[in-house]
Amino acid sequence: MSDVAEAGTGRRARGGGGAARRAERSALSIETARFIERRIPNFEVLNEEALEIIEHNAETVLEEIGVKFVENPAALERWKAAGADVKGDHVRIPRGLARQLCSTAPSRFTQHARNPARNVEIGGRNLVLAPVYGPPFVRDLEGGRRYATLADFRNLVKLGYMSKWLHHSGGTVCEPTDVPVNKRHLDMLLAHMTLSDKPFMGSVTAPERAQDSVDMASLLFGADFVQQNTVMTSLININSPLVFDGIMMGALEVYASNNQATIISPFIVGGAMAPVTVAGTLTQVLAEILAGVAYSQLVRPGAPVIAGAFVTSIDMNSGAPTFGTPEASHITYGAGQLVRRLGLPYRSAGAFCGSKLPDAQAAYESANSLNMGLLAGVNFMLHACGWLEGGLVSSYEKFVMDADQLGILHHFAAGVDLSENGQGLDAIREVGPGGHYLGCAHTQANFKTAFWRTELLDYKPFETWEEEGGRDTVTLAAERVKRLLNAYQPPALDEGIRESLEAFVARRKESMPDAFV
Repeated sequence: MSDVAEAGTGRRARGGGGAARRAERSALSIETARFIERRIPNFEVLNEEALEIIEHNAETVLEEIGVKFVENPAALERWKAAGADVKGDHVRIPRGLARQLCSTAPSRFTQHARNPARNVEIGGRNLVLAPVYGPPFVRDLEGGRRYATLADFRNLVKLGYMSKWLHHSGGTVCEPTDVPVNKRHLDMLLAHMTLSDKPFMGSVTAPERAQDSVDMASLLFGADFVQQNTVMTSLININSPLVFDGIMMGALEVYASNNQATIISPFIVGGAMAPVTVAGTLTQVLAEILAGVAYSQLVRPGAPVIAGAFVTSIDMNSGAPTFGTPEASHITYGAGQLVRRLGLPYRSAGAFCGSKLPDAQAAYESANSLNMGLLAGVNFMLHACGWLEGGLVSSYEKFVMDADQLGILHHFAAGVDLSENGQGLDAIREVGPGGHYLGCAHTQANFKTAFWRTELLDYKPFETWEEEGGRDTVTLAAERVKRLLNAYQPPALDEGIRESLEAFVARRKESMPDAFV
């Protein structure tokens, strides 16, 4: 399969020489790079002894301390039938039982997109990148920080569709607060299904909304196809420490029973929701993953899952979460090792930052977090672009800034080319001592693809930069957002399918009164 799946091209200016080349570089092209296949090793921080200690301690947590499955009698019955010690909503899992149940989960799976060229393979040495998830606010250069609307949601889906290095449309790219809580999932799903043809995520805020997601996917893909293939992933957070609530587990039950993937992921803020130590946090993370993945397999053996964690630490002075820290890196690297030993796809990392603006702090923290995720062996990276202010804000400018930087991950993950062309001996022979390589045949043959090329950052000489207004990166990003949204054209969709989806949304909305809580 080729590295880039073409989905269409924008208009290109006609002309010759440098003007034509500049026009070609600046022309908008709707294309998506294939998901990353790592040709570099994973970075590992734990030796065999450390891994065995943490695995032993996690089993001790499950057996002696246990977990809670609240407001979910059916889950308690499933656990009791499987051999767990169930008292009230407290479940203690005998040593080895959870790991045994996890063994039926697939080590990798394909999530299908409505455009088959956009399908992604999750697991193995692959990395799939998805945008920010969940912020109630948005920010842009013109409007500042404000509550997100459905119009913002649609704009972010469009930006995701037009981002070359982003493989996945994501889920709640922002919360459209101008739509009732009990109905907004319908509008969000409709946007993902019609404004993009990349893979997407389903709703998890109530079991019936998960069922709506399955029903809409059945209209888009066909009911038989959905039951036989995975077309959605969905984020199932564990209420750390050690609590599995009825809403999240109810959504998991819907997706697992319909052969759809769930991301079973503890939400960890070290020092608040887990111990302050790396090993202690990893022990709790593994215990929660084991219990959550095992439960998905009690619902349906073989149901696809992605295991992992959202990990951050806490500022002990202010209580605010911190990002891009070395402790979070240790946990992310270590969790990757533990999840791989379970034989499961791994979710973690993202373009995390605590900054209020897309500034230097945001860039430092996001770069640390993105590179950590790549080297940790992450298979599904949520929050890969657009994250601001500790996840409270989806930023338009940071969305395109991050999306541009994701290209670096693609290039670095490709490793070192040792083919005959990669070795470059012909170039060294041609140039010889004291020459230069700019005009040699090897450079002319490779210059277009030899180096990663930004679509956003400024590398012009100072004088040119000054003449063009001395624009900073945020200004350049704001201009790119406008260009992309102005050039957006929706991917083709069968009108009958579109009408059936719109009719379903209208019918479901009419069936219930508005609710804003």
